[in-house]
Amino acid sequence: MSNQVSELLRNTSLTVPLICWAVAQALKVFYHLTTQRKLDLRLLTSAGGMPSSHSAFVSALATAIGLREGMGSSDFAICVVFASVVMYDAAGVRRAASRQASILNRILDELFRGQPLSEERLWELIGHTPIQVVVGAIIGIVLAWLLVK
Repeated sequence: MSNQVSELLRNTSLTVPLICWAVAQALKVFYHLTTQRKLDLRLLTSAGGMPSSHSAFVSALATAIGLREGMGSSDFAICVVFASVVMYDAAGVRRAASRQASILNRILDELFRGQPLSEERLWELIGHTPIQVVVGAIIGIVLAWLLVK
């Protein structure tokens, strides 16, 4: 069992993307602290925001596989396609859901202002802007390149 755990921890195709995800999540807290002047540790486990940890994760995976297996390998191609789908979803479908949550929350604010009504607010930070996706991808590629090489 110990040998299997050791082997798993030496697998850079797994550990490097996880490290990049963790770095991107930590950068969300730092970015929020510098732009909003508020420390929000909930961002360590949240989806959405700057930078995209999903993009960092899948870009790091594709980069690590490309460096280990070769840029011409089928494994690398699969990872690039997978990363593209994840990043498109982050900036597309999930971004639209974020906007809808924001609009619904504004409607609730306007409809029930001053009323003693229990209202459940929707989580608005689930999608990414294109720049958040690009920054996340850059973080994943650069960190993976540095960690794998």
